[in-house]
Amino acid sequence: MSMTISKEDFLNSKGAVYGPGEWFKVDQGRINAFADATDDHQFIHVDPEAAKDTPFGGTIAHGFLTLSLLAYLVPKITPVPENKKMGVNYGLNKLRFLQPVAEGSEIRMTAKVLDVAEKRPGQVLVNTEVTVEIKGQETPALIAEWLGMTFFED
Repeated sequence: MSMTISKEDFLNSKGAVYGPGEWFKVDQGRINAFADATDDHQFIHVDPEAAKDTPFGGTIAHGFLTLSLLAYLVPKITPVPENKKMGVNYGLNKLRFLQPVAEGSEIRMTAKVLDVAEKRPGQVLVNTEVTVEIKGQETPALIAEWLGMTFFED
């Protein structure tokens, strides 16, 4: 998105909805790389032949892979406040994995700002409900309340 908004608009963004974003393909190469990074090589993620005999009918992305993609997908749809120095992951309030992401699926993101609170001067905590949709599926892959702390230069 790369849109810039004022700090005042950012502080008053409760209720704002951003997205949906562009579709993003989750392929076997990404799933394998995540398995290597986390040492989670369960066959339902990395062995297409064995995974064919499961209820999924093929390999699926790790739930935590889908979750980790928030760091890439959310900034693509949300505006950047002026004078932002940096943002850090502050955690999650709620997280539900509702539908597996099959290899080759495309996902996209929608974000709704649930709360914005200035904790200290120059430090703003944002609670955002994020939904990861799977192309062609009614049930989303996940819904989470993601907390982020934004630090300002001023």
